[in-house]
Amino acid sequence: MTGLFRIAKARRWLVADARVLGADAPRLDAQGFGRVDILVDDGRIAAVAPTGAADFGETPRLPLGGRIALPAFVDAHTHLDKGHIWTRAPNPSGDFAGALQTVLADRKARWGAEDVAARLEFSLKCAYAYGSRAIRTHLDSQGPQSEISFPVFAAARERWRGRIELQASPLFGVDVMFEPGHMETIERMVETHGSGILGAVTYVIPRLQEALDALFALAARKQWDLDFHVDESADPAARTLGVIAETAIARNFGGKILVGHCCSLARQDDGERAEVVEKVARAGISVVSLPMCNMFLQDRHAGRTPRWRGVTALHELRAANVETMIASDNTRDPFYAYGDLDMLEVWREGVRILHLDYPYGRWADAVGTAPARALRVDPPRIAVGEPADFILTAAREFTELFSRPQIDRVVVRNGAALDAAAPPYSELDALEGLAR
Repeated sequence: MTGLFRIAKARRWLVADARVLGADAPRLDAQGFGRVDILVDDGRIAAVAPTGAADFGETPRLPLGGRIALPAFVDAHTHLDKGHIWTRAPNPSGDFAGALQTVLADRKARWGAEDVAARLEFSLKCAYAYGSRAIRTHLDSQGPQSEISFPVFAAARERWRGRIELQASPLFGVDVMFEPGHMETIERMVETHGSGILGAVTYVIPRLQEALDALFALAARKQWDLDFHVDESADPAARTLGVIAETAIARNFGGKILVGHCCSLARQDDGERAEVVEKVARAGISVVSLPMCNMFLQDRHAGRTPRWRGVTALHELRAANVETMIASDNTRDPFYAYGDLDMLEVWREGVRILHLDYPYGRWADAVGTAPARALRVDPPRIAVGEPADFILTAAREFTELFSRPQIDRVVVRNGAALDAAAPPYSELDALEGLAR
């Protein structure tokens, strides 16, 4: 791709001979790719034509030689406020309970506005360099933290406008909502600094139905969407997903509902799982699986090999026409020691963990158009009239795409190649406990 940055500074330039999924080409290959020329003009895609079929004159061109061009990514489930604290707050056990305790201690000790803002900014630089165009984050919202993190998020949303479309959902345990004054604070934060999204972590408690009714009622009154962390457990008795679906159906809820994790669904027997999946489909709920984080946390016992992969029944959900997707979740924090908000890594690992292959192309929407629909953002597409937001890779087929990390990818945004890379971790050294 020699000369790309010179070519991509032109107002009008051509990506010649790219492989694009589902392209309007005379013949698709066995993996569903068409070979096309993509004309970029003034930041938008002006033409997509079968390779060599159109005359683009003396337009500067980048010969891609049949390599894959991907649309920009949408990351539907992240935790930007937690990111990159592992150095000062490692999870001693590596399991879910250890993660909860470790994050709670670090949050109480260190999560002031400056700390959260610096780590959030670092994470967004990573996501942008890797090709994400929209991100939803969950913000810990218990005690005084929501009044710190929501204004920080709102400032970042304005700062990143036009580069990454940012959304936030509050995150608190479903039992916490009964604490005096909690929901009033949450309503005020979402109203003032949020994105019209209400959320909670659901698990089986005696007042679960009462809590869900209150959350659904508030969301309906405000015309907000809902986003839940659901049944992040290996215990088949973790059964709140079905209750959420039943509540949505009974209340005829008109907003979007996104649920994440749903790990216990994979542990239930076939009959119960089928019933829950049918309810989720009937309720119009979308499901996001977090393959890397859940495989890291679930079924972790010292000295014993894990017996399952920790992820939800994503294939069964998709077979029932449920909107399904995958996302980053946590990055370098007590819930997941790794990750970098790289959706191509998420897709690559999702293929391995969840068997999102044969055919690969059937799941390509899980990192782009499906999460875009769930988040109500414009779906990234390589199509005429769309913003020229795409990723140029060195791969010519899916096995090449997923066998290497594609660190030499080139991200194009608004028609120009980004001269940006993920920031060095040393940028965080000024924060308490993060210097090495």
